[in-house]
Amino acid sequence: MLDPSSSEEEGDEILEVKRKEVAAPKSVGGARLSPGRPSDGHAVGGLQPRARGSASGSSGGGGRPSSPSPSEGSDKEKEDLGKMQREEAERKKRLQLYVFVMRCIAYPFNAKQPTDMARRQQKINKQHLQTVKDRFQAFLNGETQIVADEAFINAVQSYYEIFLKSDRVSRMVQSGGCSASDSREVFKKHIEKRVRSLPEIDGLSKETVLSSWIAKFDTIYRGEEDPRKHQQRMTATAASELILSKDQLYEMFQQILGIKKFEHQLLYNACQLGMWSVFLQLDNPDEQAAQIRRELDGRLQMADQIARHGGRFPRFASREMEPMFIEELRSSVNLLMANLESMPVSKGGEFKLQKLKRGHNASIMDMGQEDENTLSKSDVVLSFTLEVVIVEVQGLRSLTPNRIVYCTMEVEGGHKLQTDQAEASKPIWGTQGDFTTTQPLPAVKVKLFTESTGVLALEDKELGKVVLHPTPNSPKQSELHKMTVSKGCPDNDLRIKLAIRMDKPQNMKHCGYLWAIGKILWKRWKKRYFVLVQVSQYTFAMCSYREKKAEPVELLQLDGYTVDYTDPQPGLDGGRTFFNAVKEGDTVIFASDDEQDRILWVQAMYRATGQSHKPVPPTQVQKLNSKGSTAPQLDAPISQFYADRAQKHGMDEFISANPCNFDHGLLFELVQRLTLDHRLNDSYSCLGWFSPGQVFVLDEYCARYGVRGCHRHLCYLSDLLERAENGAMIDPTLLHYSFAFCASHAHGNRYTSRPDGIGTVTEEEKEHFEEIKQRLRGLLENQITHFRYCFPFGRPEGALKATLSLFERVLMKDIVTPVPQEEVKAVIHECLEQAALVNYQRLSEYAKLEGKKREMYEHPVFCLASQVMDLTIQNVGRLVTPAKKLEDNIRLAELVIEVLQQNEEHHAEAFAWWSDLMVEHAETFLCLYSADMDATLEVQPPDSWDSFPVFQLLNDFMRMDYNLCNGKFHRHLQDLYAPLVVRYVDLMESSIAQSIHRGFQRESWEPFKSITSNLPNVNLQMPKVPNLTVQGVNLLQMPNLFRTDWMTANSDSECVPALCCLRHAHTLLA
Repeated sequence: MLDPSSSEEEGDEILEVKRKEVAAPKSVGGARLSPGRPSDGHAVGGLQPRARGSASGSSGGGGRPSSPSPSEGSDKEKEDLGKMQREEAERKKRLQLYVFVMRCIAYPFNAKQPTDMARRQQKINKQHLQTVKDRFQAFLNGETQIVADEAFINAVQSYYEIFLKSDRVSRMVQSGGCSASDSREVFKKHIEKRVRSLPEIDGLSKETVLSSWIAKFDTIYRGEEDPRKHQQRMTATAASELILSKDQLYEMFQQILGIKKFEHQLLYNACQLGMWSVFLQLDNPDEQAAQIRRELDGRLQMADQIARHGGRFPRFASREMEPMFIEELRSSVNLLMANLESMPVSKGGEFKLQKLKRGHNASIMDMGQEDENTLSKSDVVLSFTLEVVIVEVQGLRSLTPNRIVYCTMEVEGGHKLQTDQAEASKPIWGTQGDFTTTQPLPAVKVKLFTESTGVLALEDKELGKVVLHPTPNSPKQSELHKMTVSKGCPDNDLRIKLAIRMDKPQNMKHCGYLWAIGKILWKRWKKRYFVLVQVSQYTFAMCSYREKKAEPVELLQLDGYTVDYTDPQPGLDGGRTFFNAVKEGDTVIFASDDEQDRILWVQAMYRATGQSHKPVPPTQVQKLNSKGSTAPQLDAPISQFYADRAQKHGMDEFISANPCNFDHGLLFELVQRLTLDHRLNDSYSCLGWFSPGQVFVLDEYCARYGVRGCHRHLCYLSDLLERAENGAMIDPTLLHYSFAFCASHAHGNRYTSRPDGIGTVTEEEKEHFEEIKQRLRGLLENQITHFRYCFPFGRPEGALKATLSLFERVLMKDIVTPVPQEEVKAVIHECLEQAALVNYQRLSEYAKLEGKKREMYEHPVFCLASQVMDLTIQNVGRLVTPAKKLEDNIRLAELVIEVLQQNEEHHAEAFAWWSDLMVEHAETFLCLYSADMDATLEVQPPDSWDSFPVFQLLNDFMRMDYNLCNGKFHRHLQDLYAPLVVRYVDLMESSIAQSIHRGFQRESWEPFKSITSNLPNVNLQMPKVPNLTVQGVNLLQMPNLFRTDWMTANSDSECVPALCCLRHAHTLLA
């Protein structure tokens, strides 16, 4: 238990001051406020400003301050008082809820902290995103020492412009769904295509290039941080995500429920029964197990009361479910009993549990099995460990100083151990011997020997001995014991100093000497040694033992008994303080010699019986009834100190409250909602998933306090939908899991397909489920329509695909009949049509905004004030020329192509089952663009060829896309530009013909030298031909084939570009 600290004392003073402040409006509003501390101090804030104002007015001087009318003041005070009362009620509700949560953490017996949950990544917030942008901008500006080639710089530039500067990423960061892993994966996917398109380099694989680029990306992203510190921080956070200690869980739920530290300390150390002496004892497994047994008994009694007297049932879907409801209540309690039975009695216990059920807690079906649950003496097994430490012997004077002495020690029926030898002048050892025994009252014999000096002596001489009967309650420190001197030893005052420590086994809950008498057992009023033994979680026995016996003489199985304090019984001599154990047909009276011992016995037996009646010590009742006794009790135990503090601060009502009297469905709804808020606001990108520690506590709460599984998941779905509708990123897989659970419960068959085996369905659950289903369908349709903005760049990974899968599940009428694919396809087709409109509208707005920014930066008045710039931009925007429209349309075409490429890269895989719908979505998106494109082309001059870049840009993209090539938009583009291209070709053909004709007109044919004039001087011997003279031969003169002046002048300016354009036009038309 925790000791009171200064923070607690400070909290007490604060409470006293605030209690006086809260008491002030009592005379005004007439309502009574609880003396507890208001949460966050708001409960008293409404009344303080008026007091301060009046004080300042009276001290400020001359004029009297004006005061509101009596009716206005009264209404204001009533409103403030009502606010204080609501806040006080909320505070009490959270404190009570925290008590239940503390018990779940202290002794879980149904749930464990899961270790197989996906590890969540650190969340990126706005500040971190801006820091990352600055780091990448510094790299692009050459302000870092990172060496990179041009290809990597271009990739980083593209990543920076497309991803980091995107508004969609900013919205994803705002939604809490962006992590460092997401940004890294987007970059990796972004560079894969770039690296694959690079030419092969000998000795350098593309995988090496990829890994090198990723390493450089990590260096830029991390900045100047030490990677070792980053790794250590990640390891620590990952460990905290996996498992949490009890103290960490307490601290977490203090933050979740808004519980102050000193309030936790009061509750932790406070009294289980308010101001009585039984602790809450969160660190005592016996008390926690007893509390669970009492809770389960109360739930069984409630089920029996409903069954016998026709209690108020929930409103079920059919009247036939009412008997099923009683059966389910009993089955759930029996399951909890079985889980409790499977728990070890206490951690570290070595004994095996006996699988026995309590007849007192058994359901009606188990009433005939009482004989099978009867304990025998062999079922009670105890094992003790003894440590005997012999320190020294005193009073040994008869022996010479150099005589050798030693001691032996043994437990009756066990082996014997011997100390080292020592001289008689200094008989000191400090030797320890360890023994084990099954006897609750063992006999430990210690003997002192001296070595015999006689030649014929066979054994050493015994000088003395001592026989002790230790118990677990015996003193642990060393004590002197008078030894029984042997015959012939003159030392009559022989003493030995030793210590015996007897450990209490885990299944021994209490032990000691008591006077007892009963009707069936212990029929004589006699003092006996009793041991309270726990055989299993639901079976306890009161056993009496004799010395040196392992089995009990008699045992009383405590099932069905009720223990309480009682007055001294006349005629019974022996014992000072009395208590009894009563059962129908039997009464056993016990008496102890000490009041504190009686309290400890009653507490232990109260935990064992699991009774609903809470015994109160008569001495404390007298203290309560005494009036005006304000003097502190100097001899009061520390338990009374914590009890008084708990009563002082009003904590006793929360600790002593019966859990069966609360609607745990409403309480769990509150704690789950607050836990979700806490989870979404932590440093992890959780997407709505709870941490392992939170799952563990919520699972344990539901199992222990009987929260229906369908109610739990319906509330969870409602909370998740509310956050998703407000812009938070929620994992659709998580929504799918909870929705499938609720759908199976609402539509499934009894015990066969319902996940929790609950066969009853309430009307409230069905109505709530239908409401959730409609809200979920609307959310999913909105997310599919805005898939580019809800799942930017395909992040979170697989989320869009999971959304489509969940949407198909939501469209199902029940859990068996699948929805027709045509119906699913029709709804998704409608969503994608709307998505095309949404995407194009936002793209157009972005293009217009980008165009205005470009105009602003290019305008000569950019250096003026912002108001002048805005006016200038507005005036310039009204004067839009055809060239400006064409320029904006070309930029819009580039953005359209970029959107289609991103859809194919990041979202096509999710729509793999509906790829034809994605093609139609792209065609619809392009058709919306075609309207703007047609309007832009209509205002262009007829003899202008400036619009050809639009055709070339779009046509090149369409030809490379298998799905869009020769599609609706592509054919429209061809039909739109075909007349223009034909006219362009005709004009170019005419221009080329005219140029050639003018050139021929300027051509002149002039004689050139003989063909033989250029030949080398070779002595040729012409063959002589008869009747042919050489002088009569004249050869033909060849024309000049070199370029003339007109061809030189016109070929570069007209013919060559014309031929090139003609060739390109032919390619476009093809």
